[in-house]
Amino acid sequence: MDIKEKVTLVLGASPNPDRTSYEAVISLMYKGIPVVAIGRREGQIGDIKIQKDLPVLNGKIHTVTLYMSAANQEEFYDYILSLEPKRIIFNPGTRNPELADMAAIQGIEVVEQCMLVMLSSGDF
Repeated sequence: MDIKEKVTLVLGASPNPDRTSYEAVISLMYKGIPVVAIGRREGQIGDIKIQKDLPVLNGKIHTVTLYMSAANQEEFYDYILSLEPKRIIFNPGTRNPELADMAAIQGIEVVEQCMLVMLSSGDF
């Protein structure tokens, strides 16, 4: 699959340039990977609008990459799983065995690794 077909949802996106999620959106854009950003507050990262609502994206998302603690993920379980992504990336500090198990049962690949490292090493 071409990297440009790996539409990626950044969940926990922040307009704060000091946040890793901000860097993640920028890095994805730089690599030419389509990005959807959802965060607690609306904002902007480059040309990408951070949405507070949960857009209907069924069948469009290849990867969900998480930038929120396990406790904050719970309200998004149904949404994440309804997207039927090919994989979920649990970045450092986002490890969540409960969601990982739910995803694995649905055949979703679970990755516990830094997405930025994956992008820079070509493992994305």
